[in-house]
Amino acid sequence: MHGAATMHADDDRLIYLVDDEEPLLTLAEVSLLADGYELKKFQDPAVAFESFTHEPRKPSLLLTDYAMGPMNGMELSAKCKSAHPALKILMVSGTAGPEVVHEAPGTVDKFMPKPYKPAELASTVRLLLATV
Repeated sequence: MHGAATMHADDDRLIYLVDDEEPLLTLAEVSLLADGYELKKFQDPAVAFESFTHEPRKPSLLLTDYAMGPMNGMELSAKCKSAHPALKILMVSGTAGPEVVHEAPGTVDKFMPKPYKPAELASTVRLLLATV
């Protein structure tokens, strides 16, 4: 077991937000900042995975859009989850439905359709992280 597998108390406040649309990143950020989360925003899933791989501190939640290119949210989720199995994953999409979660069983913890209300996103994140 690597040291990264153990979480420090402040690690459960770190969330990676990944969406190729800047306004949606900002909406997610505004929705979650009030709850005191530490957020890292990425428009490119490959850059998010690079950070995930090289940063010693791992997020407790990956909130990712599904439809991005060239790496989609499901590919990003699978790569991050295999590197850090305790990671919670919230997939959001305006183009795909909850059936995308069935592509990789056990990878995604929750699916939310876009558009979502900020309060809905915040309560979903709180519920997911309550089980960390």
